Amino acid sequence: MINTVLYDMDGLLLDTEPLWGVSMLRVAKKHNIPITKERFKDTTGLRIYEVTDHWAIHFPWEGKNAREVADEILDDIIASSKASAGVLKGVEQSLKLLRKHNYKVGLASSSPKHMIDALVDHFDLAKYFDVITSADAVKLGKPHPAVFLHCAESLGSKPNECLVLEDSVNGMIAGKAARMKVIVVPDELHFDDPRFSLADGKLRSLEDFDIGVIN
Repeated sequence: MINTVLYDMDGLLLDTEPLWGVSMLRVAKKHNIPITKERFKDTTGLRIYEVTDHWAIHFPWEGKNAREVADEILDDIIASSKASAGVLKGVEQSLKLLRKHNYKVGLASSSPKHMIDALVDHFDLAKYFDVITSADAVKLGKPHPAVFLHCAESLGSKPNECLVLEDSVNGMIAGKAARMKVIVVPDELHFDDPRFSLADGKLRSLEDFDIGVIN
């Protein structure tokens, strides 16, 4: 019986996903790092510090080191998110529904903890979560299941008691690898990606979420 629901953040709670690319390109250009949008596929799913480490190996530059560049990207995306991002449709409705029915609710994101905290506070979402965890707390980010397993453990839940809500293929794989039920909520552009057939369910938006899809 599922008693716990774990949310991703970027692209599921907040429409911040497109801002990552904008911030990465802006900061890379500032430091003369020859990154293009097409090269993002080489680092899909990596945490931002892993991304800039990859850049440093393959596209070395002078000046700030990889970690400093990653920190600058994070500062940029936090500011951009506060200025232009928003809470996606159905998010608060789904969270209130889970609260009403006494589910344990966690947030498990690959984003750094200080970014998660800054944005869930800014958008007044922290009050809905019993536990907020980041891949900062584990050795490997998604598609490795560690962040979901860590979040479940923090909530006192077993993997088979958890439902994961995700918008990405890597997040879906992480949830399935954790032996959890996974429902995906892809963006319109990727909704028909055949890889999402691995999920236990698929929704157009969290406006379509109800208690009936959990068990």
